[in-house]
Amino acid sequence: MSKSSRLFEKGADTVGLARWRRRANGAGEMARSELRRYAERARALRMHLDTLVRVSEDRLAVPREGSDSFQQQRGSDWSWRADAWRWRTEHTGHAAAENGRWIGPDLQLFHDCPLQEISARQLRNTSDHDMAPYSMRFDVFGFEGSFLSVVLSLPESAVQGLRKNHLVRLNTTIEAERDIEIFARLNVQHGPNTEQFVRELQVRRGETSVEFDMSDADLNENRIERMWVDLIFENPAMNQVTIRDLTFSRSPRAEI
Repeated sequence: MSKSSRLFEKGADTVGLARWRRRANGAGEMARSELRRYAERARALRMHLDTLVRVSEDRLAVPREGSDSFQQQRGSDWSWRADAWRWRTEHTGHAAAENGRWIGPDLQLFHDCPLQEISARQLRNTSDHDMAPYSMRFDVFGFEGSFLSVVLSLPESAVQGLRKNHLVRLNTTIEAERDIEIFARLNVQHGPNTEQFVRELQVRRGETSVEFDMSDADLNENRIERMWVDLIFENPAMNQVTIRDLTFSRSPRAEI
């Protein structure tokens, strides 16, 4: 678009905005037939404006949707950011979430609270400090259950080539309204057995990481089938927890 065309378009937008401002200011005194006509035009205009705002927010937001860029440990041979932190989910909000509710791709909520006063929703990240395009937020009100956890299934690539000399690292950024203990339990199924590794996440530090050393367990390397992680919330009542990012990477442990 040429400079003269841009100037003409800007002038037309300014005139149009002023016209709609006058109509809005005079709506209280406008004849009903005239008000009905302008209301229909305004609704049609708002539909297009809402579309423009939504698309522009998604395209101009940083980081870009789908980004899987994050800082990895040196020598990593596998890395992954869960889709719920990369892409907009089909349903971004879940109120009164029941036990077993799927809240995102490979992401499931479990609890035994009879009140079900738990909500989960996906938020668009816009801060310059964010590396993930999306966050997952959990609001917990009255909680009379004994457990609340979020279960994330890791992809097949996570266990392809997994050996006992590997370190699996979980990196996350978590914010909470009140102090809360959150534990990460990594589960590795090999044949009929499942090995579990439990680490506490230091929520107060914001960005935190924990490592799971595969040499700590009696793994059958030839029968490793799948891996998943449980994020376990202790005493979650009356709290809001936002997981701003969640990533995994894997690297062979340095030999001494």
